[in-house]
Amino acid sequence: MIWYYIIALIIVGIDQYTKWIVVKEMELYEQITVIEDFFYLTSHRNNGAAWGILEGHMTFFYIVTVIVVIGIVYYMQKYAKDNKLLAISLSLVLGGAIGNFIDRLFRKEVVDFLDFVIAGYDYPIFNIADSSLVIGVILLLIATFIDEKKKGKSES
Repeated sequence: MIWYYIIALIIVGIDQYTKWIVVKEMELYEQITVIEDFFYLTSHRNNGAAWGILEGHMTFFYIVTVIVVIGIVYYMQKYAKDNKLLAISLSLVLGGAIGNFIDRLFRKEVVDFLDFVIAGYDYPIFNIADSSLVIGVILLLIATFIDEKKKGKSES
């Protein structure tokens, strides 16, 4: 089980390191073109959740994140021991949640910098923690689907 917590710590480390570089090396709103009309590094801050929703409600985010982290650790200990996909997905969600929590706690905002334009749509700027959360949730849905399918077969 320790490896899954190490995965979460690696995500937190990469997330915090990349955010530190952005804060140190880029001016707020500065944009660096990586791939023209597709991928940019843009120094941005968000004091809400995805797409800036619930802006300025830090206490809410503190409480929700603590509850989510406790729930993930409990779920990992109780259910993910024998399910690698579930454990990895929860590790990614845990790392992402902690990465953004650190920002909210110490900066009172989240540092975002990954900026993509996909099919003409300028997708909201995000970070490594956000990416980890999204990938973790997708894998969690897949793990749940596989588990439900196995349960269905064993009941037939």
